Amino acid sequence: MSDTTAPPRRRVELTRAESLRLLRTVSLGRVVFTRRALPAIRPVNHVVDGGHIVIRTRGGSSLAGLAAPAAPAVSPSQLPGAAARRVVVAYEADAIDPVTHLGWSVVVTGYCALVTDPAELARCAALLTPWWDERMDYAVRIRPSLVTGVRLVPGCPHPPVAAR
Repeated sequence: MSDTTAPPRRRVELTRAESLRLLRTVSLGRVVFTRRALPAIRPVNHVVDGGHIVIRTRGGSSLAGLAAPAAPAVSPSQLPGAAARRVVVAYEADAIDPVTHLGWSVVVTGYCALVTDPAELARCAALLTPWWDERMDYAVRIRPSLVTGVRLVPGCPHPPVAAR
């Protein structure tokens, strides 16, 4: 069934709570970040933990480098908080039926940070197993600032126009 022969669909906006609930029902998504001033997209697996999106990554990856604390120009005692880096990323996951094109899509935009506490990193590793056979010693936590979602449901894409 091509898109032109698929039944009509309409968009239904999702609440923040419903969007985060749906994210918990899938394990794969895409993280979007800036690499060398251009957008980069990587497929990753995730877990929703305490309202945050957690993904695992490897040392030396673009995402791990972005999320790592910046090296301070002065000692931290001279300028508290100097090492904090605020990097915005987006995370998208969906479940869209390839035949009917019905389903949902959620996009989370927020600041990401590398998990540096050893106990927290171990907890993240226990919650999320990498989805491919590669060592993933790092975890990145995305704190959602903006959460949007849509559900594609059967129905007219536009309300019928009243006859005049």
